[in-house]
Amino acid sequence: MSADPLDSLFEHRERVHKSGWRKALPWVVGIVVLAGVAALVIALLPSSSGHKNAALTPNVPAKVVSQVPKTVKLDPQAEKVARRFIQTAVARKHLAEAYKLAGPQVVQGQTLKQWMGGNIAVIPFPVNAVSLAPMKVDYSYKNEALIEVALLTKPKSGVKSQLFTMQLNRIDGKWVVNSWVPRSVPFVHSQD
Repeated sequence: MSADPLDSLFEHRERVHKSGWRKALPWVVGIVVLAGVAALVIALLPSSSGHKNAALTPNVPAKVVSQVPKTVKLDPQAEKVARRFIQTAVARKHLAEAYKLAGPQVVQGQTLKQWMGGNIAVIPFPVNAVSLAPMKVDYSYKNEALIEVALLTKPKSGVKSQLFTMQLNRIDGKWVVNSWVPRSVPFVHSQD
């Protein structure tokens, strides 16, 4: 009796197990060959102008625009605006006056009528609890300044003192407050 040739297709065969490196070897060789081909193509490809790295070597010198402006003493008018902003916008008093002291980043497109509702992009602070508000200038340029304001509260006021950062900008010759951000250190519990 002759065996059917299709029977051999369903015959049970044992698998040959290859070690890990023998399985990975074709992949590693393939990646190395592809990397070599890519490097060769890049090295032999001519640039569009016929000069290698032409885009990296322009004929005109680079213009340096990252220079820091000349530092100047904080304009007394800027300090006056900063203090008045705290007394008005931060304290939520005389909001019409505060609106005139606020810059576009603080106003955020609000109309005066919307601003007068008190829902403004200024973090409030109970200014009546403040005993002292010293300011430290971080930097001051002709049209921009950054100051730190410490709102130090009265003892037994029930309000914790807070440090804020305020950015002032001169826009059309007038100083405005463009940022009022609390600057606090996260509280870390001690393990006693």
